[in-house]
Formats: sequence, structure tokens, C-alpha cells
Amino acid sequence: MKTSLRELWAEAIGTFILVFAGTGAIVIDDQTAALGHVGIALTFGLVVLALIYALGDISGAHFNPAVTIGFSLAGRFPWAKVPGFLLAQGAGAMAASALLHGLFPLDAKLGATLPTGTEGQSLVLEIFLTWFLMITILSVSCGAKEKGITAGLAIGAVIGLEAMFAGPISGASMNPIRSLAPALVSGHLEHLWIYFAGPFLGAALAVPTAWILQGKACCRPTDSNPQP
Repeated sequence: MKTSLRELWAEAIGTFILVFAGTGAIVIDDQTAALGHVGIALTFGLVVLALIYALGDISGAHFNPAVTIGFSLAGRFPWAKVPGFLLAQGAGAMAASALLHGLFPLDAKLGATLPTGTEGQSLVLEIFLTWFLMITILSVSCGAKEKGITAGLAIGAVIGLEAMFAGPISGASMNPIRSLAPALVSGHLEHLWIYFAGPFLGAALAVPTAWILQGKACCRPTDSNPQP
């Protein structure tokens, strides 16, 4: 199945907005202390909620390589479309981090995710945070599309909740590209492996879990599901 330019633009623009708003909230809070941890967590949850409503009908509102891979593992998204989605997500995230660097050149981290505890703690947290997120996505999405009132509220709430309780330890990334872009632009590449291994493992584990919980309603061949 061929990927349309509209889908790629939606993934690039959506990922740009996600990284710009989410990591931008961290950068601004570092300078002003106006948002606090709760404000940052709410920013991530609310921006995802808004993006699902705005772009879910176009691309499915993935904005996360782990989610795209998770949908493909579940048989809901064609593997042939994965490279294009990942490239679009990467381009959007890098553009957002570059813009934040231009706006706040003295900020050393640009919202990069860095563990405050041990690497093991953060790895386990990222696995299970993404696991729960992906289970939720598979439960409320239509095929490979996150769209509609139910999906927006449920997914946005889970992201906000997980950022609120786990963010102080692992950063609650749940999204490899959200972590990669600020790390590359800021030069903080240490611990980056956690934010690749954790989300991808968590998304992969969510697929058999959702199958246990939902049966055939979770995972069907790609051609039996509506695709973007």
C-alpha cells in the first residue's frame, strides 16, 4: 500500500508540534519555573489529545516510531509504509528541536530525556509505560488510526498520567524520536539507548497482551482493517 504525501506531512507536522510543545515546556520551565512538573505532564497529554483530533483522520496520529511499529506488529499497519512514517516523524522532531535551539540557545538540554535514577530503573519504567500506552492505543483506535473523542481523551490522559508519575525518574519518553531529536541537537547522547530499547520493547510486548485481552479484535491482517 502506497503512502500518501498527506499522511507524511501529517506525521511530520504532528511530530513537530508534539516535540515543540512538549520539550518546549521543559525548556521554558527551566528558565521560568512557571509550569512545574505537573504543567509539563499536562502539556504532553494535552498536545497529543489535540493532535489526535486534528490529524487522526489523515495519518492516524502516530507521531511515535514505537507506535508505528506496534501497529505493524499487530497487523494493522503495512510494513511497507513504516519507513516513510519513521522518516517523517524524524524530520518533524528534528525541526522542532532545531527551532527550540534557535529560540533558547543557552539551554543545555533542550528537553532531552535523562534518567535521574539508575539506567535499570528508567529502562523498566520506559518498557512498562509504553506497554500500557500501546495497550490503550490498540483498545481505542480504529485499525491503525488514533482518531475520535474516545481515542483522544484516553491516549492523552494516559500520556499525562504516565508523565506525571514517572517523569521525575525516567523522563517518561515512551517515544524514541521525542528523545532522539533533543539529544542530537543538544549533544546529550548519553543514556539514549534506554529511550530506544524501552519504548520499542514495550510496544512489542503490548501486542500479545492486547491479543490476550481482546482476541481477534486486537490484531487482524492488514487488509481487513481500515488504513489511512
